Amino acid sequence: MSDSDDTDVLRELASLPTIASPRVSPDGETVALYYDVTGRNELHLCDPTDGSLEQLSDGDVPRSVRAGFEWDPNGDRLFYHRDEAGDEQHDIWAMSLDGESEPVVEMDGQIHLQDVGEDGETLLFGSSRDGQMNLYRHDLPSGETEKVTDYERAVAAGELSPDGDRIAYATNETDTYENLDAYVADADGSNPRKLGVGDVGAEVAPVDWGPDGDRLLINDNSADLGRTGIVDLSGGDASDGADAADGDSVTWFGDGEFEESASHFLEAGDRFVASRTRGAVTVPVVYDVETGEGHELDFPAGVANVTEGRLADDRLLAYRTTSSRRPELVAYDLDADATETVFEAEYGPFDPDDFVEPETVSFVSDGVPETPARAVDHDPSEAFEIEGLLFDSGRRPSPLIVNPHGGPRHHDSRRFSYRVQFLLSRGYSVLQVNYRGSTGRGREFVRELYDDWGGAEQGDVATGAEHVLDEYDWLDEDRVVVYGGSYGGYSANWQMVQYPDLYAAGITWVGVSDLFDMYENTMPHFRTELLVKNLGEPEENEAIYRERSPVNYVENVDAPLLIVHGVNDPRVPITQARILRDALDDAGFEEGTDYEYEELGEEGHGSGDIDQKIRSLELLDDFLDRRIGAERTGVASLDD
Repeated sequence: MSDSDDTDVLRELASLPTIASPRVSPDGETVALYYDVTGRNELHLCDPTDGSLEQLSDGDVPRSVRAGFEWDPNGDRLFYHRDEAGDEQHDIWAMSLDGESEPVVEMDGQIHLQDVGEDGETLLFGSSRDGQMNLYRHDLPSGETEKVTDYERAVAAGELSPDGDRIAYATNETDTYENLDAYVADADGSNPRKLGVGDVGAEVAPVDWGPDGDRLLINDNSADLGRTGIVDLSGGDASDGADAADGDSVTWFGDGEFEESASHFLEAGDRFVASRTRGAVTVPVVYDVETGEGHELDFPAGVANVTEGRLADDRLLAYRTTSSRRPELVAYDLDADATETVFEAEYGPFDPDDFVEPETVSFVSDGVPETPARAVDHDPSEAFEIEGLLFDSGRRPSPLIVNPHGGPRHHDSRRFSYRVQFLLSRGYSVLQVNYRGSTGRGREFVRELYDDWGGAEQGDVATGAEHVLDEYDWLDEDRVVVYGGSYGGYSANWQMVQYPDLYAAGITWVGVSDLFDMYENTMPHFRTELLVKNLGEPEENEAIYRERSPVNYVENVDAPLLIVHGVNDPRVPITQARILRDALDDAGFEEGTDYEYEELGEEGHGSGDIDQKIRSLELLDDFLDRRIGAERTGVASLDD
């Protein structure tokens, strides 16, 4: 492949347009979605009968889809978010189907629309206006907004009852940081009642009201693996097979073999949709409320989910992707278990066969790899079988990119990633590790990260790298790079200072470096739901905040490091990158030689703009080419 072909591959991959947040209209005749075919995310309307598109917005929606949108129940407009250059401090606007917009709710802090009343007159949203994320209720006819919850910890999962008289939500009033309880209250927030569901320390959250308003679909992980249930709010006695708790009757679904998470009731309320996670695969399941039987939908091994609502022909709308097939929309016939493509993915000059599917790898880790150099001594932890995904570039020998995921409440799955496929096209193989603390394996696996950030989970990442280097002799142990964003950026920083002998280079993208500064400058709900939940309060746990901050060990960096950060990032503030840069300077490292530093203007915690995707790949490509180098291979030449 010639140099011109290489440049084309970079640009063509980054320019492939991607759909996000599809929503079926109330009448089932239209699908609204975000799509970046113009070069940035815009709201579009899709005709599901022929896949044709009509663009609605024109540069006035967020570049990065961190919050979605909702249909007005009348079907004549959409409620969506606006922010400023990726800062995520959203306001709520309404857009008519002819593209005309007007502001609906404007206030300080971050806003996240959570529900729209079935009468079309009420919005329920979360806002950090007063500090912590709490719920607000906006009356559309009068334009009045009232705060309906006032909790010390963040409030999430707000749901309006069908008649609009009640709300359901989740928060934590206990002294157990990891706890989450479901509540039901009057619409104005009065008379809140914690549901008698779930163990202390478990997480319970409402998902959807039944159409009659007497049932509430919930998620709960009291039994370790996430499970779905329906709470009977009618006040009757528990039925057979249900557990009675504080007057609430709850019926559980599933056999407990896999992690499951409920999504929504189907219209009649006699069935509901859930997601089932099997390792790196996520598939929808439709449960019959009466019989409890689950019907797993037939999708290829990847990630698929079913959106709310139905198409006009009564079929479900589903979003599906695999590691080698880009996201597309399909109509799903439940009776026939048959799909028909509604909106095809764009492949440009490529073909799905050009892209690489991963191999599942597994290894046992006690959190302490064999790599000798460590910044912090860490005693062996409980040994777990850890799974990961290894993408083979086909290059022999092949450099290895270790790519830990963000979150950390997340897990790598078989979904398409233009970044991973680009790295493969350049000859780099890629390893993704679902370290302890990742989702998909239950509450106890997630809890392994509590009080141990930068501990055993980072040992899992390094042990994964050691494992594949030992097992696959075609990997080049002298050219191993760690690259991650957000919490993956924290991992990249930590791997570079904790296990410097393992890596020939590192790339930290919007990464955490100083936990004290992160606590002070991130958004309030991130502070409590991320840092405090995992590490406690810094004044009570000062030692671990200091010990697990990578910036305190920069003298251990022994390979080139690329630091990239968006200046408007509200999740991981730009101060995290600047503190790391300054610490490197103070330790005698030279910018441009020992490390490289890039601040991205007009960008927050990532971006969906095509030009910014191209820029990010160019930064990545240039750094790796100069510092590591690999022959181009993988994705087929554009001349083929």
